[in-house]
Amino acid sequence: MITGELKSQIDAIWQTFWEGGEPNTMTIVEQLTYLIFIKDLDETETRNERMAKRLKKEVEPIFGKDQQDFRWKNLKEMDVAERYAIFSNNVDGIFPFIRTLGKEKSVFSTHMRGASFSNYKSAVLDQVIEKLERIDMSNQDTKGDIYEYMLSKLEGGGTAGQFRTPRHIIKLMVEMMQPTLQDVICDPSVGTAGFLVAAKEYIDKHYDITELDKHRDHINKVMFNGTEFSSTMLRIASMNLFLHGVEEPNIVDVDAVSKDNTVSDAYTLVLANPPFTGTIDKESIATGLSNVTKTTKTELLFLALILRQLKKGGRAAVIVPDGVLFGSSKAHKSIREEIIANHKLEAVISLPSGVFKPYAGVSTAIIVFTKTDNGGTDKVWFYDMLADGKSLDDKRNLLVDEDVFDAFSFGDIFAREAKDDQEDLHSKFNLPDLLARYPKRSKDKRARTEQSFLIPLKEIEENAWDLSINRYKEIIYEEVKYDAPSKILERIKLLDLERGNLIKNLF
Repeated sequence: MITGELKSQIDAIWQTFWEGGEPNTMTIVEQLTYLIFIKDLDETETRNERMAKRLKKEVEPIFGKDQQDFRWKNLKEMDVAERYAIFSNNVDGIFPFIRTLGKEKSVFSTHMRGASFSNYKSAVLDQVIEKLERIDMSNQDTKGDIYEYMLSKLEGGGTAGQFRTPRHIIKLMVEMMQPTLQDVICDPSVGTAGFLVAAKEYIDKHYDITELDKHRDHINKVMFNGTEFSSTMLRIASMNLFLHGVEEPNIVDVDAVSKDNTVSDAYTLVLANPPFTGTIDKESIATGLSNVTKTTKTELLFLALILRQLKKGGRAAVIVPDGVLFGSSKAHKSIREEIIANHKLEAVISLPSGVFKPYAGVSTAIIVFTKTDNGGTDKVWFYDMLADGKSLDDKRNLLVDEDVFDAFSFGDIFAREAKDDQEDLHSKFNLPDLLARYPKRSKDKRARTEQSFLIPLKEIEENAWDLSINRYKEIIYEEVKYDAPSKILERIKLLDLERGNLIKNLF
């Protein structure tokens, strides 16, 4: 959660760069990312050293014997001039070292070749390191929050409709899809790699070390894939995955929906939050996508792309703006019909409109579908998420205890509470209920007046493939009884008399 204190700390670092003569926002983001990466490398090395000692097992070090000066714990203690020399040395300093990380000829190493020090002043470097050291980054959420806040400074929070997905929504989608060691996962609008990192964390949590070691090559080289056309985001995503134990993530430099992207039938799982308001030139659109939906809108083209890139039987959980669900244009209807009629639409989960605040107030939903090529949609499960555990204003304050908010995916967090407490928690935080009901969605027999319900294919088809939950949800209106007009008029007369008497008493 982006607290006021964290914002103030990042703003102070930002101001240090500005006052030090660095006016370029993108450069500041990139340089600050490198420093966080260097700090994380040392923390990762320290964890590996402890694990090796505990398991009495050798672990390949990140830093060689002659590279110990590059570790954060040593850098922060150095003399200002000595430290600056390590950063500015372009032959055997810290940035040449960063450029050698990862396997030779890997996509990661290709992106890192562009890593360089922007030669800001030694005093600036000294102050920034000192201020970064004060930020507790032991929680992975904090790093994500820092990225989110930094990226919010780039053109007001995002470019072409791109906004960082809140971590608890990412976690929700990963928990719903339950990735396995056999999966090949992709995020076609990868950004900082939030979805891929969460998928890796899920796998690390659900499999033991023996199983992970057995699939190490698959994890390092095949499992994690993404596309991005911003060089800064490419490096950030690659560094993020590298720090989470993925040595050679396939983060490719390409505009996902353009002709340059030719990948098809490659992935078993897609997790994505594509750009909402972008457009692309007709001439640049990837071959085949226009056959599914004739449009230049990226939010529709990405759905067509995901269908193309999934293997048969592959699954997807995708965040879309509400307009995709009920848009009446031919392009909107055709992509919905394609997913529903020719593949299997599993669920539509309506999200609260404040989920992306303070950066955007757009209403969104998660759609979950499976590529079948021969239909399979029988009934679609709708869930109306009314509360995500945070206030829906720009502040996005937590409404439940932090422990409850963080542990929602562990199943029995609500079951241990008294019934009244369960109802109170649910009124503020729907994610545990959603996760409990999702695996049993095909047997959901609740009425349409409830928070979740099933809608048959035939009815959706009759409604022009409309997937808006409000199209199908039934609202119960409570009858309100009013007094007869004559009684109301009589009360008004009495009030007039009383007022007149009070005025007379004043004189």
